[in-house]
Amino acid sequence: MSSDLTVQVLEALAQADGSILSSDAFPSVDFTTIKSALDRLGSRKMIVYEQKDREEASLTPEGQGIAAEGSHEAKVFEAVRQAVDGLKIAHLPEIVGKESAKVGQGKAFKEGWIKKDKDLLRTTTDSIQDTSREQLQTIQQTRTHPDPKVLADLRKRRLITMYKVITFEIKKGPNYAAEFIKEETDLTADMLATGAWKTVKLKPYNFKAMGAPTLSGALHPLNKVRHEFRQIFFEMGFEEMPTNRYVETGFWNFDALFVPQQHPARDLQDTFYISDPPKADKPRADPLKSEKLANGTIPTPESQGAPQQDYESYWKDVKEVHEMGKYGSIGYRYPFRDEEALKLVLRTHTTAVSTYMLHKLAADPRPARYFSIDRVFRNETVDATHLAEFHQVEGVIADFGLTLGGLIGFMEVFFAKMGIHRLRFKPAYNPYTEPSMEIFGFHEGLDRWVEIGNSGMFRPEMLEPMGLPKDMRVYGWGLSLERPTMIKYGVKNIRELLGHKVDLNFVESNPAVRLEKD
Repeated sequence: MSSDLTVQVLEALAQADGSILSSDAFPSVDFTTIKSALDRLGSRKMIVYEQKDREEASLTPEGQGIAAEGSHEAKVFEAVRQAVDGLKIAHLPEIVGKESAKVGQGKAFKEGWIKKDKDLLRTTTDSIQDTSREQLQTIQQTRTHPDPKVLADLRKRRLITMYKVITFEIKKGPNYAAEFIKEETDLTADMLATGAWKTVKLKPYNFKAMGAPTLSGALHPLNKVRHEFRQIFFEMGFEEMPTNRYVETGFWNFDALFVPQQHPARDLQDTFYISDPPKADKPRADPLKSEKLANGTIPTPESQGAPQQDYESYWKDVKEVHEMGKYGSIGYRYPFRDEEALKLVLRTHTTAVSTYMLHKLAADPRPARYFSIDRVFRNETVDATHLAEFHQVEGVIADFGLTLGGLIGFMEVFFAKMGIHRLRFKPAYNPYTEPSMEIFGFHEGLDRWVEIGNSGMFRPEMLEPMGLPKDMRVYGWGLSLERPTMIKYGVKNIRELLGHKVDLNFVESNPAVRLEKD
């Protein structure tokens, strides 16, 4: 069909003085067929064409009825006019129909064509102009109307529907010819043997043609930004923490961080609790391997030469520092409930992992740098900027003689690697850090200061029960992975970045990211 249409296009141009419209010359040909024929001729520069889009109007069944028989209000007027002594209101539906009586009566009153005289309707004029009918007849003939307000009004009244029409304006090209000569796409052995290659017209190669897209996997934007963060941490000498446990106990998630058991963050409105099993064991060493030994026992770190740690003493010290205070602190002065600490929760932050790693570090205290990037869960209302699950980027530095000034200096170096060079620090409160600071960065694109993270120095009430030396200090800071990703890719609704509303085309086509570059 496409090859036949190319000949018809050339013939139509030969008979025309100038350009032709595809909608007029080939009204019954579908879009795909006409586009294929035009592309074929256009690639040989036999024609040039331009796509033109326009909206046309089509009458609904009700609109067609009005165009043929008159509007509802005109029918009401005519019925009242024919009743010389007036028409009873109750008889109107029997004459013009229920729909015309219901719609047309109010419209006729509004136009001032009829009036009410007790229970009768009387005309106020001898003749009327049925504007609605005239407008619809114009649209029926031309598929449009010169006044856009008329189209909007008739569409609102559901008398017309609008639809998009694609047509092409076609003109003769520099290589136009009335006859279409088929071009050979392949040089065959028969052409070489017979010498036909000397006379046939060979189709030239199009080296600018786009290749067919290759189906392949694609990294999610979050994974690309996560990779950049990991590279920054690795080049600064950090070790990645294992974050494979989404479920934690209240002890590791809250109590070990010196978060009181009455803290609002532990409410059901903020935290997801696990109902089955209802509670976990007290803190204990994790096995290094999942398989059993030949004698049926599970290997422990101690059995494989790792330093032994007293988890029972750790539990008691954490409990005591909450209830009565210890290590120079007066504590919170409340009865510590074991059952609250053993509840299972979906971790609300990766700081639970940092706590576990710092406790392991206490067996062999030394300078260390840890980081993690993984998913956390909060019982929050989902909106354009909040999700019930998101990713947290966290860094921890343990060393001797650390100071708050050192933390500020390190933050400036760390965020400079992300391309953020202007920082401000604001005092804040966290149960497990003192002093604590919110970090703000100046966003050039938004031209304002934006909160980009939280930081602080872990409290002695958190570190000393672990067994870490008194003179060891620990920096901690964190930020979300979603916020820098949204800023980098121009995403305004977080639900378009993570969740069931993500556009797969966006995932497949988004560019690589470099945090230090715009």
